[in-house]
Amino acid sequence: MPYSNFSKFLQEQIDDLKTTGTTKGAELVVVSVKKATNDSGPRFYLDGFKDQEFIRMNSNSYLGLQFDQRMLRAEEEGAKKYGVGPGAVRFISGTYKAHLSLERQLAKFHGREDCMLNSSAYTTVLGVISTLTTPETILISDELNHNCIINAMKLSRPKGKRIYKHNNLEQLEKQIQESVGQCDHLIVVTDGVFSMRGDFAPLDKISEITKKYNDNFPKDIVLVVDDSHGAGAYGATGRGTEEITKASGIDILVATLGKAFGVNGGYVVANGAIIPYLREKNPFYIYTNPITPSETTTAIEALNILDSEDGKSLLSHLSKMTKKFEQGLLDLGYETIPSPHPIVPLLVRDTERTTRLVKFLRDNGVLATGLNYPVVPKGDETIRFQVTADHTPLDIECVLDVLKKFKEQEG
Repeated sequence: MPYSNFSKFLQEQIDDLKTTGTTKGAELVVVSVKKATNDSGPRFYLDGFKDQEFIRMNSNSYLGLQFDQRMLRAEEEGAKKYGVGPGAVRFISGTYKAHLSLERQLAKFHGREDCMLNSSAYTTVLGVISTLTTPETILISDELNHNCIINAMKLSRPKGKRIYKHNNLEQLEKQIQESVGQCDHLIVVTDGVFSMRGDFAPLDKISEITKKYNDNFPKDIVLVVDDSHGAGAYGATGRGTEEITKASGIDILVATLGKAFGVNGGYVVANGAIIPYLREKNPFYIYTNPITPSETTTAIEALNILDSEDGKSLLSHLSKMTKKFEQGLLDLGYETIPSPHPIVPLLVRDTERTTRLVKFLRDNGVLATGLNYPVVPKGDETIRFQVTADHTPLDIECVLDVLKKFKEQEG
């Protein structure tokens, strides 16, 4: 084998990860799903676990639309009408009417002039930040921003990069002040909801700060928000962190169709020339296939559901289940970070204990995600639970009962 030395090098890197306990490990394989009942949500069966049923507390499908019959019909009808794949990138073989309809509907949903679909929210962030960055741009980012933002900053070639402590607005303002006269364009970027913790950025205050200093930069301060975990997941109408914080002045909003909306793909909404420019210059849009037409028709159905009375009911139920689970953790003496968002973290603050708790949960039919260093800083080791609208009170009580047993066993 001509690359045996390189393969050996890669294996050594994998072995190092195993030694330090930082491997992701083998992926669980879902082999079938038991439909929800009036009393309980869906149950999952995994390869290698025989007939054991699992409550899934590690899903981004916050509204539970993944199994909604209206969504399944929309996907089937879209596939019958347009086929199962897009055929090519949009500038080569054209686009589908469904893509344009979804873009218009998403722009309206977020109160923006225009929208552009991408294959994922991850590539959307990479493309937006790298494409809009010039040699006279300084990038300013929250230290807990998602990996896609971190890699977008690595991919870009700005004049400078600055990182402020998590949600530390005094430090953010100081970094903006220090950038005056150093560049002609500033991009401030933050998550809406921080995916490891479930807390959110004070977008209203961040927007006020950027407006305050905007005129000091010849080509403005552009505020970019990735609200992939927020859009569709919370707020009275599902408009996410903008709605929760009553923020205005978010110049560019990135979000996903693959979480609360239950489908796949990412998108960006904005006003002015931003979207037309991205269509012309963003390589992650130009040279990547779009989501399939059937995924597009399904996402349209998700938006229709969200903007209906059913959508309001789903959001209300999701909020109630989130509060029930959060309060249950506190009642059991666990540490969490209070937030209206359905990401509910259990702060363990110890790698070995986190590993044991994840295994205990799995052994007792609960799927949750353990987050250890280096995914999170040392001392912040966490179990990330994610509540969805297809969880029932019985589901929440079952999970809390397992956590109670662990507490009684280990203290």
